[in-house]
Amino acid sequence: MEALECIKTRRSVRRFTEEPVTPEQVAEVVAAAAYAPSWKNTQIARYILVEDAQKREKIASDCVLDFTYNANTLSHAPALVALTMVTGRSGFERDGSYSSPLEGHWQSFDAGIAAQTFCLAAHALGLGTVIMGIYDPDKVAKVLSVPEGQTVAALIAIGHPAQDPAAPARKSVEELLSVQ
Repeated sequence: MEALECIKTRRSVRRFTEEPVTPEQVAEVVAAAAYAPSWKNTQIARYILVEDAQKREKIASDCVLDFTYNANTLSHAPALVALTMVTGRSGFERDGSYSSPLEGHWQSFDAGIAAQTFCLAAHALGLGTVIMGIYDPDKVAKVLSVPEGQTVAALIAIGHPAQDPAAPARKSVEELLSVQ
C-alpha cells in the first residue's frame, strides 16, 4: 500500500471480527512503528499486547471512566495494545532539566507519533485499530503491571475490521494552511 493511500484510507475501527490477532502480527506492526521519529531519538514508546480477555474486560469495566463506548469496543476487540511511554526522557537533557520551554510536552508528542505510526502500519497489514483516550492511566497501569518509569499513553484496540467506516468530512486545505 502506498503511503498517501494508507494515510487517506486509515479509519478508526470499533467493530472487529472474531478472528484473533496473533502476537506475530502485532510484532510486525511494532517493528514498523519502531521507525516513528522521537525527540533526540529517545524512542520512548513501548507496547503491551493484552490478549487476556479477563484483563481486557477488567480495563473495560473499571478503567474507562464509565465511557460505555470505549467499554463496548474493548469488550469486543480480539486484542488490546497499551502504548506506554518511558517518562523523563523525551524533552529532557541527561541531567533531568528541560530542553525547551515546552518541557515534558514532547513525551506525549512522541507517544502520539508512535500511536499514529502503529495504526498506519496495522492498516497497511490489513488490521483495524482505534486509539482510545478516555481511561484512567493509573488503573490501567495496575491491571497491566506497567513497569516503573513508564506511563500509559494510549489504549489501542486492534483486530480484523468487521466494518469499513466512511471517511468523516475533512477541512479544506485553505482552512488548514496559512502561508506567510
